[in-house]
Amino acid sequence: MTSSSLTAPLDVEPRPDRPALLCVDPPDDPARWAAEHREALRARVTEHGALLVRGLGLRDADQAGAVLTGLAGRLLPEREAFAPREAHGPGLYSSTPWPANQPMCMHHELSYPLEVPGLLLFACLTAPEKGGATALADAGDVLDALPGELTERFEHEGWLLTRTYNDEIGASLAESFGTEDRDAIERYCRANAIEFTWGADGSLRTEQRRGAVVRHPRTGRRCWFNQIAFLNEWTLAPEVREYLLDEYGPDGLPFNTRYGDGTPIDEYVVRVLNSTYEEHTRREPWQTGDLMLVDNIATAHSREAFTGDRRVVVALADPHRLADHIPTPEASRR
Repeated sequence: MTSSSLTAPLDVEPRPDRPALLCVDPPDDPARWAAEHREALRARVTEHGALLVRGLGLRDADQAGAVLTGLAGRLLPEREAFAPREAHGPGLYSSTPWPANQPMCMHHELSYPLEVPGLLLFACLTAPEKGGATALADAGDVLDALPGELTERFEHEGWLLTRTYNDEIGASLAESFGTEDRDAIERYCRANAIEFTWGADGSLRTEQRRGAVVRHPRTGRRCWFNQIAFLNEWTLAPEVREYLLDEYGPDGLPFNTRYGDGTPIDEYVVRVLNSTYEEHTRREPWQTGDLMLVDNIATAHSREAFTGDRRVVVALADPHRLADHIPTPEASRR
């Protein structure tokens, strides 16, 4: 147990099979405590990839928002969201809506915009009865464990994200781009290396190619940084995939991923990616009041299936434009 005094070191417990843990005595003012310890906490996140802080006793969105802002300095608005979230204040959102009985596989949050969040902040306001952990996986370890021929291809040509925006499923244009104005959306796409096509029915189809392996901006470590498996059709529950294919066709799915040259990714590759993530997963059940900071580039995260009420709010911070996030033009000429 560590004191909240600035003169006391942060007594972080590294745990190989679970997130690093810092237990604190409940401070009188959690937001002030977070702001005072910001630099020390951020240093521990860089060191361990993630840090779970237990003892702050966070209970409501306003309190959590003040704590997360104190840690981040500035919270980022979400852009290019793949699913709508409930906003609880500037830069503070609900966790991604997803069926409680279906897990969300490992991914790095918003790995496909040109400017990616380097830090994720989670606050658990209500812990679920069972399950629901925000599990973690080290992106460098995952890269090392994946088959070399697979990572070499993705590193050479990157990965392609395709999206189709409509009024029925997934994030709307306003939720993803912050506007429904066509001219503004087109300007955003051109400025962010996104190819786009408007359908006769007003739907929008986009494609963007991004790097799958990047160097961490602080440590220089090579990381498997992408959402190739998470946003691929083969990760969807079989009945959901069949419905979407029947309803929209293979080129009209709300989101899908391909190799950087446009070649489809087969089911076996997605299984390899997800099984490798699982082999490197660390998990700790949420307790009400917990805070977790995650280095979004060094560490992938998931959400496990759960029962009961689960209230977790999330914020994004520390934006980065990664030099190796856009593959070179030569990379697609195979």
